[in-house]
Amino acid sequence: MALVGKVLVAQGGGPTAVINQSLAGIVLEARKFRQVTKVYGAVKGVRGIVNEDFLDLTKETTHNLEQVAVTPSSALLSTREKPDSRYCHEIFKVLKAHNIRYFFYIGGNDSAETVRIVNEEAEIAGHDLRAIHVPKTIDNDLMVNDHTPGYGSAARFVTQAFMGINLDVRSLSGVYIGVVMGRNAGFLAAASAIAQKYPADGPHLIYLPERKFVIDDFLSDVKEIYDRLGMCIVAVSEGIQDSDGKPIATMLCKELEVDDHGNVQLAGTGILGDLLSQTIKDKLKISRVRSDTFGYLQRSFVGCVSDVDQHEAREVGERAVQMAMWDNRDGSVTIHRTGYYSVDYQLTPFEEVAAKTKLMPDEFINAAGNHVTDAFKFYVRPLLGSGLQSPSQLRAPRVAKLMMESK
Repeated sequence: MALVGKVLVAQGGGPTAVINQSLAGIVLEARKFRQVTKVYGAVKGVRGIVNEDFLDLTKETTHNLEQVAVTPSSALLSTREKPDSRYCHEIFKVLKAHNIRYFFYIGGNDSAETVRIVNEEAEIAGHDLRAIHVPKTIDNDLMVNDHTPGYGSAARFVTQAFMGINLDVRSLSGVYIGVVMGRNAGFLAAASAIAQKYPADGPHLIYLPERKFVIDDFLSDVKEIYDRLGMCIVAVSEGIQDSDGKPIATMLCKELEVDDHGNVQLAGTGILGDLLSQTIKDKLKISRVRSDTFGYLQRSFVGCVSDVDQHEAREVGERAVQMAMWDNRDGSVTIHRTGYYSVDYQLTPFEEVAAKTKLMPDEFINAAGNHVTDAFKFYVRPLLGSGLQSPSQLRAPRVAKLMMESK
């Protein structure tokens, strides 16, 4: 029997370029069902729930929701707070007071764990509630999912950034290091490989958290590329680790910032890029070495969105509502690839997704551990969407040297 009451939707964790597509999908789809009396949006995730900080999205116009859908970042704002049992008890007091019967939380693996706890507490409290986790993360590290909404657009940004880096470094030579987000999984840094169009294009080296990082091997790799091409472009995941599994970046920071989920903040300091750049200068005696840290850049960059990512983010929100309303079930919506290229959506038990991390499979990483394989390129290319610009180079033949030959 359908539950009659209100819908509550919230966004958690880091923003993406398409998370508002999922929000719009949930709101617009939920407003079609008669058993839904109101659709609320919690401002700043679970914090907004306990503070009863709600927007009445039933009264939001369809036109404006569509405008918000194509706007990057989290329209409802977000939080990284992790509810414990006491926190969840406060959540339920609010849910019951407002007669919330459907709860949709858009987020990553930590957010999936939050939904699992909320759902568990609802069952204990005897409060009829359908709780659905809607996937989102640029890290692409949710278990069961082939890929996650947000990743395609962020990967498109990384690809296009390295296309530009190729053009820049090729013109003046030198070594360039781009440090890309990716704590445990290297999917985002790996996407830089699509920037390689011509044989000499970079990134020539890609280092991921899934393989141990050895500084001597790194220097040897850079030297070989630089000696051969006169330049070397490197993509590095922020979470690269030593042989003991300790992130290289944490070895360099005296004070580590940790969020409510226990995650050490690796991005934003630029220290990893600086260290690797200085090491190359000191050890290889290469003077022109530069680095950038792709911190928040790829998360909400305006004008760099994958159309495939947008469409799937919208549909995953709509499917979440249908699974809750028609099937009367709880769980995490997951995306499954069914061809080249199509997807299907399923509802997966929380336990298979929550608080777990998917890593790059071995077949996506080359034997040397310093680049990706064609299998990964085949996997990632459709996720970047259509209309991806491809830079070109001059291919005219060189003119014979007259003065040099006469000497």
